[in-house]
Amino acid sequence: MVHSMTAFARVEGAGAHGTLSWELRSVNHRYLEPHLRLPDAFRDLEGAVREALRQGLSRGKVECTLRFAEENTGKSLQVDSERARQLISAAESVAALIQQPAPLNPLEVLAWPGVLVADAADPQALNAAALALFNQALSELKNGRGREGTELAKLLSERLDNITAEVAALRELVPLMLANQRQKILDRCAEMQAELDPQRLEQELVVLAQKSDVAEELDRLSTHVGEVRRVLKAGGAAGRRLDFLMQELNREANTLGSKAFDTRSTQAAVNLKVLIEQMREQVQNIE
Repeated sequence: MVHSMTAFARVEGAGAHGTLSWELRSVNHRYLEPHLRLPDAFRDLEGAVREALRQGLSRGKVECTLRFAEENTGKSLQVDSERARQLISAAESVAALIQQPAPLNPLEVLAWPGVLVADAADPQALNAAALALFNQALSELKNGRGREGTELAKLLSERLDNITAEVAALRELVPLMLANQRQKILDRCAEMQAELDPQRLEQELVVLAQKSDVAEELDRLSTHVGEVRRVLKAGGAAGRRLDFLMQELNREANTLGSKAFDTRSTQAAVNLKVLIEQMREQVQNIE
């Protein structure tokens, strides 16, 4: 089973100290490129989150956003007395340098960071809850990538069927097109009423047939189609291999077009290139 690199997942969990929520967004990228947005209180999670992503995904640009809505209802407020004394002492030292200092406002002291504290949650417990929730979000993201990968595989399989049909049709047409080309040359010579050396004519026709021989390109197209099917069936991190195979398919289609000597072979080469380009665009999203 192949996986897409495009997906979205959001999970939320409520606890005694507030609500945690993760949002994961994944798009196609050449390598695995995580972007983490974590509140300062959860910075210790960065290493574990990156490792989980490395273990779970192979490629893609992944944006991971953690939000924490703290629950303050019912929490008792406490004053850090030592912190307040240090702040007051520092304020008095500064006031001594001023001729007429304004009186110290107790509310300003309470507003200073670290003086007024609430009944804080256990940081380790919060981190553990956030990490467990992240693993759940990552699982949902992988499931989403898997579902989209299945749909991409179906689209690719349809294009492969069309390429196989084009190759089979062209393979049957080649002898007929060569015969038609031979007859055109004979008819043109007859119109010109030219004396022809039968041996020389046969040599020229053999050269034309060799230059127009596309059996090798058709065989390689069929081989590459079979390899794409095998890679899709094997699954896993198949994106880079599929991208390489798209290049090889396109190379054969180009060669086929350069050897075209009939409108039907020219049209077949164009049809193949269109199908291959459609596949290449889809392959860019496969992990």
